[in-house]
Amino acid sequence: MPSRRTVLKLGAAPLFFARAPLIRTAAPHVAVIGAGAFGGWTALELVRRGARVVLIDAWGPGNARASSGGETRVIRAGYGTRTIYTKMAKRALELWGAHDQRYGRGFFKKTGALWMFGKDDAFRKASIAALEAERVAVQDVAVADARRRWPQVDFAGISSLFFEPEAGYLLARRACEHVVECVIGEGGEYRQAAVASPVRATGSRLSVVTLSDGQSLAADTFVFACGPWLGTLFPDVVGKNITPTRQDVFYFGTPPGDIRFRDDALPVWVDYGERLIYGIPGNANRGFKIADDTSGPAFDPTSGQRDLSAGAVQDARAFLARRFPALAKAPLIGSEVCQYEASPDSNYIIDRHPAAPNVWIVGGGSGHGFKMGPAMGELVASLVTGKAPPDPVFSLTRFK
Repeated sequence: MPSRRTVLKLGAAPLFFARAPLIRTAAPHVAVIGAGAFGGWTALELVRRGARVVLIDAWGPGNARASSGGETRVIRAGYGTRTIYTKMAKRALELWGAHDQRYGRGFFKKTGALWMFGKDDAFRKASIAALEAERVAVQDVAVADARRRWPQVDFAGISSLFFEPEAGYLLARRACEHVVECVIGEGGEYRQAAVASPVRATGSRLSVVTLSDGQSLAADTFVFACGPWLGTLFPDVVGKNITPTRQDVFYFGTPPGDIRFRDDALPVWVDYGERLIYGIPGNANRGFKIADDTSGPAFDPTSGQRDLSAGAVQDARAFLARRFPALAKAPLIGSEVCQYEASPDSNYIIDRHPAAPNVWIVGGGSGHGFKMGPAMGELVASLVTGKAPPDPVFSLTRFK
């Protein structure tokens, strides 16, 4: 019987893929649920390792409800004493560069990342030590030098800085779409559907999940990379160890023709004070991006209203006027509400389901996950194929 063909449109170009053949092959059949940064890259890496993969997402790659949605995300390797993430970010930077070289899509914009600190510079010192240990380029910049180098920034209250020249930002939504296109183009399958909650294993394994269209999906192995929905899907195993939080993001308009706030004139920046505020100049021509990294209130990623409060806009504008005086009266030209899916210790969750060894749970991005996508794909694919053991830093048992 010939395979049925399905047309999928991601962006402008129609894509064709064949449904999984009815005849069972020797390749392991893996279902990856969630087509964001973690799930999409995992699916692609598994396809490249010979697995038969079906990738599923409820609303599509890069959709507005996903933690991987939105136009841009920062990529940097400074993590203070959390050196495991410095190592992972270094690998992710290499893989993003290789992906852009192969496909020529320019998802990674290398602007560098400027870190600014007040009196407490313990994070700066630890980050520089870790970056140097991993041979990631880093510059310890004096404040006087920074004023000359980036005169569009007001460094009042800043006591120390460092600069990551290899850092920058990523085109998030577009990259998610492209990764799914690659999964399909290299032999995987993509389906838009939601998995019914909760997910229950029968005996010592999960054999099948029920989808929103009423169909059942069977697989040898399941990878759930569903971001803020993991707690709902696995209330007994994950539950409140994943907390979706509301995060407001703002885009301010720069003066016409003003090149000072383009990404070739000003790097990605992080203001590490009482609150961690970050921003992306250039920002895919969407406007000057500014966001507060502090975890917001609990938020329902499915039905939560994504309108902004007047107070949040005022806070963003006050910070902008203080740190970037030329933008004090800049118009707000765009905004969005996204969410983090935070674990209690802000570390990722990458582990087997304790009652079903053929189920892997991957999440807890905690606001610093998107950049790691390709490195996460390598790691999870190695776990699924038995090439590496789980790391206790990311285990579910740490919450007991």
